Amino acid sequence: MRSSLKLAAPMAALAATCATFLMRPAEAAQSAIVKSEFIFEQAPFPQCHASTIVETPRGLVAAWFGGTREKNSDVGIWLARSEGGRWTAPVEVANGIDSSTRYPCWNPVLFQPNEGPLLLFYKVGPNPDKWWGMLMQSADSGRNWSPAKRLPEGILGPIKNKPIQLANRDILCPSSTEGQGWQAHFERTTDLGITWQKTGVVNDGKKIGAIQPAILQLGNHRLAAVGRTQQGRIFRIESVDEDRSWEEMQLTELPNPNSGIDAVTLKSGRHVLVYNHTASGRSPLNVAVSPDSLAWQGALVLENGPGEYSYPAVIQSSDGMVHITYTWKRQRIKHLVVDPARLNGKAIANGIWPDLDD
Repeated sequence: MRSSLKLAAPMAALAATCATFLMRPAEAAQSAIVKSEFIFEQAPFPQCHASTIVETPRGLVAAWFGGTREKNSDVGIWLARSEGGRWTAPVEVANGIDSSTRYPCWNPVLFQPNEGPLLLFYKVGPNPDKWWGMLMQSADSGRNWSPAKRLPEGILGPIKNKPIQLANRDILCPSSTEGQGWQAHFERTTDLGITWQKTGVVNDGKKIGAIQPAILQLGNHRLAAVGRTQQGRIFRIESVDEDRSWEEMQLTELPNPNSGIDAVTLKSGRHVLVYNHTASGRSPLNVAVSPDSLAWQGALVLENGPGEYSYPAVIQSSDGMVHITYTWKRQRIKHLVVDPARLNGKAIANGIWPDLDD
């Protein structure tokens, strides 16, 4: 009996080692997900969509729009905070009441500047052709909020995806309009949303109809933006002077089923893209990685069942972890924590998602 006990521990260790070496690449890739949860299990609204997530000095904060259904006048902006490893119950922090009329709210975007209050941008209006930009501020990481203020005429703020803060402290917001064809542009504020500058549109809306850019930082004053199009593929466009000018917009080989995406540049310089790698529908939901924002590798399949898994938001927190939120069947908002050290991929060639099992 004593001899058997002596052998048990070495054999267990050997089995564990063999299991690690024999783990299929797909299983190894999925091990990059270190936490998976719903931000809420129950809520006072039947549908939700378009989440955003940010890290504040007091922890993670997430927001989304929720109500009867998208475009209904009862749709407001809802928010939850992560405290002690758990999310607080959702609370409505903004609605679309304008004088005596209530309009639906759309696409919240949270952003924490290096200095100053937490910012919450969102849109109000009957539809994306006629909506307007709104801004609220919180001095206590999302617990209390200032009254909402309408942004200046012609300024919408970040339309879906988060801004970035440049070395000179300017906040650069990726934006777009849909009224005269889908056209992307960028807006810049030097004073936390009081005054604004706006670029011209960076695409004609005809050859490529593009909205909802996500900004990537390439270093040496170079930026890239990727986003949603009406042409069935993700667009990419580059600036060599931090948004002062932009090169011609191009279509990548990555599919886009007319659905929102998001992307982030990690501290390591790698780029992470979350999107639906499909020609139609909003499943599966995928993660790709790239060293240069040009060549992409398939890394994770977050969802591949029936239903809608869409409109992701992605950030990297101060501890190095990658956080992803997204719409889960329009019923909940899902939150994943991904370890980028385990986030490796296989080349996406000719737009074909690689078989991670090989």
